[in-house]
Amino acid sequence: MDIRFEDKVVVITGAGGGIGNAMARGFAADGAIVAVCDIKGGDKTVEEIVAAGGRAKEYILDVTDIDCAHRIMGDIARDFGGIDVMINNAGINVGPDKRQFTDEFDDEWWDKILDVDLNGVYNCTKAAVPYMKGREGSNIINISSVVGMVPFRRQCAFNAAKAGVINFSKAMALEFAEYGIRVNVIAPGSVCIPVTQTLWTKNTALEGLLSHIPQHRQGSTEDISYAARFLASEFASYITGTVLNVDGGWICGYARDF
Repeated sequence: MDIRFEDKVVVITGAGGGIGNAMARGFAADGAIVAVCDIKGGDKTVEEIVAAGGRAKEYILDVTDIDCAHRIMGDIARDFGGIDVMINNAGINVGPDKRQFTDEFDDEWWDKILDVDLNGVYNCTKAAVPYMKGREGSNIINISSVVGMVPFRRQCAFNAAKAGVINFSKAMALEFAEYGIRVNVIAPGSVCIPVTQTLWTKNTALEGLLSHIPQHRQGSTEDISYAARFLASEFASYITGTVLNVDGGWICGYARDF
């Protein structure tokens, strides 16, 4: 299976680091023109892509600002002639020190998380779709999480936002099929990125976490990149409205001895 995106315009939010960076580098290596969108850090991703012989351009995007989203998507379409793939990856969550039960959860963090993780998907998708209609193979990929399917304690806002992304994506799959636009979701499990490594270094719970994952490891950012490139490709042309778990089997059932 030879997946190529030669001259396809791929927009990735939150592309400044972690999963977004890996997806940007992967699509660029497969021939895509990558619009690297983030509030900060996008320049480093662009530098990596260009150094490897790929094509990319940085766009400063605040996904919570719908006017900014419309302006940036318009800029991208003018720069490259349209948008083929829209990946809504930007997301935030609270750290372990702010994880509380719902009755004690910080209201400001509830608003922040819902604004980035759910409203951001709405803002950027709404702004991008007019530039995707009529382009063969166009599709949207939204990054949710396993918590959007199986909620965790003490993370009520993240649970709600990521569950919302899943059902919102299915609704869009119904609506946009007539335009030839597919919409799918990737739900990562625990992925090894600097922020999670810092968390687990300070917390001895990693061993306990891995004991519940059948593959007994965290995922890599490349694991998510591979999944995104498959879903965006022609090989997934009959897949829309689906959720692809990339979690090592974490939520398929209990992986423990009773």
